[in-house]
Amino acid sequence: MKKIALLAIAASVVLASCAGNPEGKKAETTDSVETTAPAVEGVAYTVDAAASKVEWTGTKVTGAHHGVINITSGSLTTDAGKIIGGSFVLDMNTISSTDLEGEWKEKLDGHLKNEDFFDVAKFPEAKFDITSIAAGAAADDVKVSGNLTIKGVSKNISFDAKVLELTDAVVKVNADFNIAREDWGVSYSGKEDDLISKEINFKVSLTAKK
Repeated sequence: MKKIALLAIAASVVLASCAGNPEGKKAETTDSVETTAPAVEGVAYTVDAAASKVEWTGTKVTGAHHGVINITSGSLTTDAGKIIGGSFVLDMNTISSTDLEGEWKEKLDGHLKNEDFFDVAKFPEAKFDITSIAAGAAADDVKVSGNLTIKGVSKNISFDAKVLELTDAVVKVNADFNIAREDWGVSYSGKEDDLISKEINFKVSLTAKK
């Protein structure tokens, strides 16, 4: 019986440690870097908050949760048919789950907003400032680097993005990447028998217009 009990404990420990990360390529992460103005003035486009969004996914041993965060403002700058700079701001008070309803949704949304996660009362905004953009493998692919600020912590991240449209009137860009949440002080581990993944996935859809 003692052996069976020990095996059960070992099994529970293994289960608790198997919170696989959500699908997505992890962004390269370094210390934040100084932002500088583009070498040329370029053409400015204003982010259309209503047409833009950030979707998040977090996983745990027993499943996953999905949700959104509203973009409140931002801009993109282009020159000669290429994006050369930009930034956008997130309203962390709007972080919410989309896979739950009723009481369970209220509980999760409230937990995401408190000190265990994003502490939105103290840090109501998150921000991303582009520091460089390099060409990708295909004509519409780019590698974006920028300072991501969450909970007052800034880290420079690099990830792949795709330029869906770039005209005189509109710019549309999508990106899909993971970050290690503990790098920004989001270190709540979850319940002992239902640990939360170390990474969060973000899917960013930006539409900017003149």
